[in-house]
Amino acid sequence: MSVSNTRSEDSVVAEASAAHRALVAAVAAVVIAADQLSKWWALNSVADRTIQVVWTLQLHVTRNTGAAFSMFSQRGWGPVIGVVALIVVGLLVWQGRTITNRTGAVAVGLILGGALGNLADRLFRAQDGFLSGAVVDFIDLQWWPVFNVADAGVVVGSILLVLVTLFIPDDAAGR
Repeated sequence: MSVSNTRSEDSVVAEASAAHRALVAAVAAVVIAADQLSKWWALNSVADRTIQVVWTLQLHVTRNTGAAFSMFSQRGWGPVIGVVALIVVGLLVWQGRTITNRTGAVAVGLILGGALGNLADRLFRAQDGFLSGAVVDFIDLQWWPVFNVADAGVVVGSILLVLVTLFIPDDAAGR
């Protein structure tokens, strides 16, 4: 068997790693697009009313200047939360290089897309300075804090990442 006809394990791992990075980027892009389009729709269609959907689900626009669940929404915390979000995004991108399976790549893509979607609100909806914008939330279950598509991406991605970490060996779950 000639060496030139066989692929080394390193090249297979490099190809899988590149595919996983592309999957992270694709999932993140879909979450960002869905989040921003849904917020645009909510601001233009729901902003001045509440729409009852089913059971306790209603659509109702709120603006969150704080962190998750409106914590730290007092004036002045928005830029700090934005900087923390930037650091988290940087860490996710850095850690994303080491993903060894597709499920983990989807999880990181969901978290990254959600973080960037809400960071875009802080950046582009800012009126009082750098990263001071409010995040648009509109999905209201009435028994849970009001949230948006980006928040859902972060939560679902985080749960998925924990499950992947606990139950899927590095070399399993498909390359």
